[in-house]
Amino acid sequence: MFKKTVEAKAHQRLSGADKKKLKRTIRDRFPRASDADIDALLPPKAEITVAKFQNRVHVYGVEGGFPVFFDVDGRGTEIFPTVFALWMVPALLPSFILKGGEVSRFVIGGADLMFPGISVPPEGLTSFSAGEPWAVKVPGNPAPIAVGSTTMSSSEALKANLRGKALRITHYYRDLLWESVDGHYVPNAGFFEDVVFEDPASSSSCQASYSCEGSNDDPDNQQNVIDNKNIGESDKTSDVISETNAASSSQNDPQNAAEEIAENVGDLKLVDSVEAAPPNVEEQLSLSIEDVDSHLDKCLLQALHTTVKDKDLPMPGSTLWSNHVLPCRPSGITLDIKKSSHKKLSKWLQAKSSTGLITVKEDKYKKEIMLLSVNRGHPDYLSFKPEKRQVQKVDQAGDHPASESRSPNVLDVAEVYKSSAHVNPIFASVGADMGKLYSASEASDVVFKYIEKENLVKPTNKAIVVLDATLCDALFKGAIKKGSTYPTEIHKKDLGTTFINRMQAHHVVTRGTESVVRKGALKAIQIVTERRQGNKKVTKVSSLETFLMDPEAIASELQKKFACSTTVAELPGKKGLEVIIQGGVIDDVAKHLIEQYGIPKRYIEVLDKTKK
Repeated sequence: MFKKTVEAKAHQRLSGADKKKLKRTIRDRFPRASDADIDALLPPKAEITVAKFQNRVHVYGVEGGFPVFFDVDGRGTEIFPTVFALWMVPALLPSFILKGGEVSRFVIGGADLMFPGISVPPEGLTSFSAGEPWAVKVPGNPAPIAVGSTTMSSSEALKANLRGKALRITHYYRDLLWESVDGHYVPNAGFFEDVVFEDPASSSSCQASYSCEGSNDDPDNQQNVIDNKNIGESDKTSDVISETNAASSSQNDPQNAAEEIAENVGDLKLVDSVEAAPPNVEEQLSLSIEDVDSHLDKCLLQALHTTVKDKDLPMPGSTLWSNHVLPCRPSGITLDIKKSSHKKLSKWLQAKSSTGLITVKEDKYKKEIMLLSVNRGHPDYLSFKPEKRQVQKVDQAGDHPASESRSPNVLDVAEVYKSSAHVNPIFASVGADMGKLYSASEASDVVFKYIEKENLVKPTNKAIVVLDATLCDALFKGAIKKGSTYPTEIHKKDLGTTFINRMQAHHVVTRGTESVVRKGALKAIQIVTERRQGNKKVTKVSSLETFLMDPEAIASELQKKFACSTTVAELPGKKGLEVIIQGGVIDDVAKHLIEQYGIPKRYIEVLDKTKK
């Protein structure tokens, strides 16, 4: 639904009558939603806006906020909540639970949900009809990752032996609707760029036991549960889940329960597993608070030695946890910050800061703790000997030479900003270096330092900043039409973005040991398929040099991979080279660049001119 960029042709506010009509439609469409839930998504006194797109899609949201609902055909018959709405009210829709976090790669990659990817509980699936709206979740994470409509009823699914397409996905995390929102965010630390795992801050283990959430509260639904025993499933995962539930219910003999779990997990054969999980299940159940604290400290020191670089600081605490601390945990160990003595990530990092190992500060505006610096001369840091681990072992599906050949292709892209004539007075006032490159958060800190220095926060509303002459010129001079009145105040949530937009955009691209800084926004790789000489197709790839890739080498590599002829030619009327490949391999080239060269999907633009 939102895989291709489509511009909105109209934006308008809803009238009072249209608001009431929209709420009635939502109430009929989502019977699980209470009046409080609907008011939380569409506040009674707020202005509701609708964006009308050329493909007939209508997107509804609160003015100045996030989109909460979208109408597929603009007629009110197929309205779905956005992921932002589901993160606010997770129980708005029933949910399918995936078999694991790895399955989420396909869902947020744009694929529909198939029945083999759903975790089926021992008692079977809850009854549902074709065309019902359902959400998709990852086990252990309460935040949905996608929404769509069922393609068949539950009875039809059983007749098909639980094969085929279960949910036609209409919207998912990281699609163009999510990316188009200013200030888009993720609900917890389990959300990564291309995959979603369990939330490390949540201990909602009960979610892994059900494939259909939220339907057991309704007594009518309890009578509609379908017996799935005669399907003849051979899925070992479902067997282990059912045995785990049985073990957890037998509280009278916890030792036997743990042994039963260990036996069943020992029989489980998972392709992507790391062999070390089964022996550690019993150990995981017996971890004390002191053991969890010890694992946390060791993982933090391992991360500080191996993956946390000074150039990446400051770093959000959630990023430190999900991208650095968790990957350093021992095999088979699940770290849960709630089972430690600190209970919260912020308190744990503040405790480490009090020892002098790291320096942290809470961002008052983003409501998140930030890692500012690492004291690499601290006794704990110097005395710790990092382990040599194969951090990427979980992702290895092939042999070692393949992974080693990709290591020089590691890509790091950073968007940075430099002071411009518009904002130079702000930088000069706070004593900031005007020739330095700043990250978005660092640039925002500069303007907020100026606000604190000049005491520009509105006394009656702390979320509003009163604009003095210097700040007003920095933000709006030259951007306001002649004759229009300059604003006198601005909301804090809009200040950082507005300030950054007035700076000079730069980008830093690093691949292996090579790094380059360029002015302007980063240009995406263009992949275009055209038709030539009758029914023959060619695929053109350009802007590879932007990401420090040699077009000649890429052409030779693709020639061998796709067994076709390739050539390199100059771009007509432009600087740079393009790789021309015989055949329509647009999707294969994009997948190759993502997997082998680490190009983020948002920096790849594809256009198939052969489709009418």
